[in-house]
Amino acid sequence: MPLYEYQCKNCNESFEKIVRFSEAEQLPPCPNCGSTDTRKKISAAAALGGSSSGSTGGGCGSGGGFT
Repeated sequence: MPLYEYQCKNCNESFEKIVRFSEAEQLPPCPNCGSTDTRKKISAAAALGGSSSGSTGGGCGSGGGFT
């Protein structure tokens, strides 16, 4: 299960939550104030295209290097 980062629009608190892939589109309530007005943040790894869970393409050993 991936770890997602969220931010509360009400109190501006950032928090993380482990979420099942089937529930990834549901936004959790803020653990600080309880507001349901939260948004998913884009992490640095996601913005750079990195992943530690079996991504394909790019990087060493991808089979598509320069010749």
